[in-house]
Amino acid sequence: EVDVATLSPSVNARYLTTFALLGIYVGVIPVFLGLLWLPFLSGVERKWVDFFLSLTLGLLLFLGADALAEALEITERVASAFQGVGLVVLGLVGTPLVIEGLGRLRKAKVSEAWRVAFLVAVGIGLHNLGEGLAIGASYAVGEIALGTTLVLGFLLHNTTEGIGIIAPVAREKPGIGRLALLGAIAGVPTILGAWIGGFSYSPVATVLFLAIGAGAVAQVVWALYKLLGRKAEGGLTAPLNAAGLLAGLAIMYATGLFVAA
Repeated sequence: EVDVATLSPSVNARYLTTFALLGIYVGVIPVFLGLLWLPFLSGVERKWVDFFLSLTLGLLLFLGADALAEALEITERVASAFQGVGLVVLGLVGTPLVIEGLGRLRKAKVSEAWRVAFLVAVGIGLHNLGEGLAIGASYAVGEIALGTTLVLGFLLHNTTEGIGIIAPVAREKPGIGRLALLGAIAGVPTILGAWIGGFSYSPVATVLFLAIGAGAVAQVVWALYKLLGRKAEGGLTAPLNAAGLLAGLAIMYATGLFVAA
């Protein structure tokens, strides 16, 4: 089967706007919709906050595994000189070390909950950068139907990510400014990814960005696991928290079916 030949998009106002709107629909709007769960989470009992923290852990575990699997799959398209698997290892191992190092350099005094929420937003943002690459690339090669399916699928898929951002700080009454910042950190990279994928798609860059996203998510999972161990009664072994973890995995799997459709 031979794909239909199409002209690659040129960098102009029309395509810049098109890819930016794709990123907004796929990454920014869904994340901010998820943030609207804050009033609900702020009013529930502590055990349910722990449930949603565990659910967040499940969401992130799925995101990280998905990004890693996709990165390894794309390594087959990377020229041997660039060592695709090596890029995956570099991003997967290097990113958590960089994030941890930068965290220790920061002088600002912030609560552990806010630190975890920020890490969740960064991890999701790096992951969404890879998603933006996929959408931009599908549009650039003429797979318009695939692009439309991806947009609708990611719109549903990514709404759950906003819940993951606010769950750690649900009890801290965050201001709108801070919430907007966290939402932007998580959602705006999708626009950048769509621009990169649409105008200059590269398997090497895609593998590296996906691996970086997986590494960032791994760091967040570890931080969230430690937070749950200290603050959640019974940790992840508590039945309700274990149910939250499994629910997070199940939600990402179910919504991911729409992305793959």
